[in-house]
Amino acid sequence: MIPLVEVNVESLGRIITGKTPSKKVANYFGGKFQFVTPSDFAYKHYFCRKTETTVTEAAQEKHKNQFIPAGSIMFTCIGSTIGKCAIASEECLTNQQINSVIPHNKSESKFIYYLLNHHMGVFRGIGLSGGAAMPIINKTDFSKVILKAPSKSFWPAIGMLLSEYDDLIENNRRRIQLLEDSAHLLYKEWFVHLRFPGHEQVKITDGVPEGWSKEPLENLLVLQRGFDLPVSKRVDGKVPIYASTGINGFHNVAKVNGPGVVTGRSGSLGTVMYVARDFWPLNTALWVKQFKKASPIFATFLLRAMKLEGYNGGAAVPTLNRNDVHKVDVLCPAENLMNEFELQVENIFKQIDKLKEFNEKLAQARDVLLPKLMSGELTV
Repeated sequence: MIPLVEVNVESLGRIITGKTPSKKVANYFGGKFQFVTPSDFAYKHYFCRKTETTVTEAAQEKHKNQFIPAGSIMFTCIGSTIGKCAIASEECLTNQQINSVIPHNKSESKFIYYLLNHHMGVFRGIGLSGGAAMPIINKTDFSKVILKAPSKSFWPAIGMLLSEYDDLIENNRRRIQLLEDSAHLLYKEWFVHLRFPGHEQVKITDGVPEGWSKEPLENLLVLQRGFDLPVSKRVDGKVPIYASTGINGFHNVAKVNGPGVVTGRSGSLGTVMYVARDFWPLNTALWVKQFKKASPIFATFLLRAMKLEGYNGGAAVPTLNRNDVHKVDVLCPAENLMNEFELQVENIFKQIDKLKEFNEKLAQARDVLLPKLMSGELTV
């Protein structure tokens, strides 16, 4: 056993609370620096590589005291997202919902990330203890939190060991992205730019090739709202549970047979996911209940091309009304062409699914190892 010591968060590094630049100043946005919000990183996704919004050098000058360097650990401290954690991949600015730790020692950066992840429940308990409608941990409370950790001499080695799993996961994610990009390029070439095999001999009238049709989406597929599954009723298993932006957990029973397609219904819109296996779509998602003319893979690219985030019908909470989307006219290719596309990209999607399964196993192995290292049960 490794002896444990008590450390408070402020001893790990300098604590910085982010700041959102004024939206009234146009030249603060659209620059080379990442502007990180909680939606830009998911639970246990290691580095934050990409953000929806960027800021400029003018914003950096205005908020230079809130900018953080690469290697800083960002931790969400407000609302239901308390505990989301990621490492800054480059110099960046975060919003005020994030407190960041700039490590005193850069070699301890990865360990601190895993330490905060491991004690997520502690932080959530503090956030909820205030009795406010919106759970929050302010900078002072965050800094004073005391955590148990192995002796400091073990920190770099623990961080290095656990990061080997996440480095493999990140590498596989990049491979998945390249594979998805190649399939997307083929879809655009055939069904957006209309340069499909034999297009030279096909007459096009008003943007519709001969043998194709323009008809409501509901003629091609039917979207359906997902199903409730509270955390308290989940049983550990291998069936992925899909929320609006991706896998939210695992269960022992599937609600829908794969392959299928899932997209966001409430809270976050626009992400369209192909699911190769049996799965459980949550009520924050929509899933394709019936594939009438569109195959699952074609439906995935079709819905992505529709940019569903633009059909937001909610006010405070973004909401996608499936009945509105069903009425939208889309191009329906000839059946033989759709089948040919399916054959061309089917192997790509099989490779993607294998990489995703491998990542799940890597994540599970890392998550088994993490508490044993943090409790001192295992040594390195």
